[in-house]
Amino acid sequence: MRVAVSGGGGFLGSHLCRALRRRGDEVVCIDNLVTGEESNIADLMTGPGFTFLLHNVSEHVEVDGPLDAVMHLASPASVVDYLDLPIQTLKVGSLGTHNLLGLSRVKGARFFLASTSEIYGEPLVHPQVETYWGNVNPVGPRGVYDEAKRFAEAITMAYHREHGLDVRIARIFNVYGERMRPNDGRVVSNFIVQALEGQPLTIYGDGSQTRSFCYVEDEIRGFLALLDSSYVGPVNIGNPDEFTIAELANLVIELTASKSPIEYRPLPVDDPTQRQPDISLAREILGWEPRIALREGLSRTIEWFRARIALS
Repeated sequence: MRVAVSGGGGFLGSHLCRALRRRGDEVVCIDNLVTGEESNIADLMTGPGFTFLLHNVSEHVEVDGPLDAVMHLASPASVVDYLDLPIQTLKVGSLGTHNLLGLSRVKGARFFLASTSEIYGEPLVHPQVETYWGNVNPVGPRGVYDEAKRFAEAITMAYHREHGLDVRIARIFNVYGERMRPNDGRVVSNFIVQALEGQPLTIYGDGSQTRSFCYVEDEIRGFLALLDSSYVGPVNIGNPDEFTIAELANLVIELTASKSPIEYRPLPVDDPTQRQPDISLAREILGWEPRIALREGLSRTIEWFRARIALS
């Protein structure tokens, strides 16, 4: 296939571009590198079957030649990024999604939306199933990301119903792995960098809030399974193993052999207390479930960060 990937220079996008190239697909990567990094795709840019377009998808998007699929991953995705870039986050979720849906329609291409578990907000249902509508504060500071993704899902389904566009929607739960930015503000990268540098690990709140962490290799495998399926979605693509933030901190300290203490800070506004996907649907329709346990995935990620920090 020939696949356009928006946000292809980012953490998840760069892994997706590689996975598509490994299976023989041609890739058109579109990114304005606001939160992505050219170094993430530098090796791909020198090889065949890969084209890079430096472009903001919130503006009109044109791609020369045919496309079989458009995969929309462009968006600030960490709390630090979308709180720092609130308008851009809303634009890429609305205008960006609209533009890429239009591109898909013109090209007759399948459209894949990378949505998020954040659409569930502070969940009143646990674990979260795809039929749950969520509990989001639309005027809170995190609402810029949550509502951008909720709108993106709504307009994606509108194009499906109104224009018969072939669409897929994946709801992503906390993903971690190689090529995360050290300063992106996500809890896994925060803890690893702090532990490797001997700094206190900062826990917001008392550490009892839970998350479910999916290693990036598993996540991308789930993306491709959904893209290749006939199921419209949405589908939870995440690891159902649930951990408290305190458990994660202690595991990172153990795996890095760090002597870092733990430091507690106030919990941010609207920070969810629980997050765990029900992946029954993914198991049933995609035959997909995660393979990499947290301990193994963290060990791989720690070694990548260790090497990166040594080079910096």
